[in-house]
Amino acid sequence: MKKFKSPVYNVIAVPMNKIEANDYNPNHVAKREMDLLYQSIKCDGYTMPIVAYYDNERDKYIIVDGFHRYSIMLLHQDIYKREEGMLPVSVIEKDISDRMASTIRHNRARGKHDVELQASLVAMLKDGWDEMKIIKELGMTLEEVQRLVGIKGIASEIKGIPYSIEKQIIEVGEDTSLDID
Repeated sequence: MKKFKSPVYNVIAVPMNKIEANDYNPNHVAKREMDLLYQSIKCDGYTMPIVAYYDNERDKYIIVDGFHRYSIMLLHQDIYKREEGMLPVSVIEKDISDRMASTIRHNRARGKHDVELQASLVAMLKDGWDEMKIIKELGMTLEEVQRLVGIKGIASEIKGIPYSIEKQIIEVGEDTSLDID
């Protein structure tokens, strides 16, 4: 049999007690949509696996995408019983920054996202990534990144220029090689 590279070809059944939520997901789902998700899972079963990272030290699967599908099983005993306490999981092997980026990509692809929590994630990513990497990995524009950085009130260092000055330079189109103290 051909071995595929995408994790979805290796979905595994994982007991609920080995799965836990991440502490950085900025996605929220309204009650109406959660009710619809429950109805979908009740009628169709789990049609998409939870995406998770396996933490070998703790023997836990940390959710990257699929928190609300996981929550349905936690909240609804009928689903838990039917699935025998197991969730389908697709495992990815990525460091924490790349897992955060994956969470944002999954959420944005669905179209609803909490801006303030996304700003917090971008702020965390800025500790190890520059704006260009954030732009590339999260599918954002420079303006979106700068706006999110501004929401969190952090000073962005683009080319060594503080965020507020860089923003003014970009807006008026001046040369970014200014001598700034």
